[in-house]
Amino acid sequence: MKDNHLSLVDLAAPFSIGTIPIRNRVILAPMSGVTDLPFRQLALRYGAGLVVTEMVASRELVLDAGESWSRLKSAGLKPHMVQLAGREAHWMADAAKIAVDNGADIIDINMGCPAKKVIGGYSGSALMRDPDHALSLIEATVKAVNVPVTLKMRLGWDENSINAPDIASRAESAGIQMVTIHGRTRMQFYEGKADWDAIRAVRDVVSIPLVANGDVDTVEDAQEILRRSGADAVMLGRGCQGRPWHAGFIAGHLMPDNNEIADIVVEHYAAMLDFYGEHVGVRHARKHLGWYLNRYAPAIPAAEKSRVMTSRSPDEVASLLSDALRSDIDLAPRAQEAA
Repeated sequence: MKDNHLSLVDLAAPFSIGTIPIRNRVILAPMSGVTDLPFRQLALRYGAGLVVTEMVASRELVLDAGESWSRLKSAGLKPHMVQLAGREAHWMADAAKIAVDNGADIIDINMGCPAKKVIGGYSGSALMRDPDHALSLIEATVKAVNVPVTLKMRLGWDENSINAPDIASRAESAGIQMVTIHGRTRMQFYEGKADWDAIRAVRDVVSIPLVANGDVDTVEDAQEILRRSGADAVMLGRGCQGRPWHAGFIAGHLMPDNNEIADIVVEHYAAMLDFYGEHVGVRHARKHLGWYLNRYAPAIPAAEKSRVMTSRSPDEVASLLSDALRSDIDLAPRAQEAA
């Protein structure tokens, strides 16, 4: 899928991961604690080309422990792309089989997460410190399933070990059918600016679809990262917090208006309570409500925002949200997105 990227990429154009058609070139990144099923449902409805589950721990899934099964759910979303993390080949292979048996159309291998609790278990971006071991996980996962397997990683562990091109080339030879690169090293976490130009070194050594990730917030950002990296598609992460429709907007879909935003937020809140149960759902929803209010109702009085964030009454929260977003919505963020 190489091209010279001298002209603007049609972000609305379809592409394929193996035999799986993807409707456009803007992908919602997997984000733990964010891209649960309610969030992914909204993102796909409003135009994201592809959505990915939160990271599913392979060992925990096989042993039926923790949140793994709830993270695996698709509720019929297609394509269903499941991201797995782990440090041992047999757990990754077994987890991939379970995911496919439960509807996964694509398996993504996490080699990019920089979180201490993940790398402390020698998973995520820690795998980039031992490429041979990483390749053993990749090979086992690819051999275990008959659906496309993809890989997400960073540029390297630190600035002295930029090994994404080497790993990507070896991964393609092992059967990986798409690779996503976040333009930072693990040691950068999310600090500084993602290096979009550095991603091109991966483009130079792989012929499978390449996805560029890191600091993409606008249509112009998306076009620029694709131009500079030579990638085929773009992945959005933190820029979608508080706006699950944003990936679709980057792909060319219309932004919701202020009344639609209020309706979406209230629907999202209700969906989280239904998905997690009221007691847990109220707690999980708070970060999302904070993002929505910060983006679209920044003038909300502090006392009223506190009631939204602390109330245990779903009816009260829904009413307060609706009132705040309909009457106080700040349209400036929407203007910036369209700029």
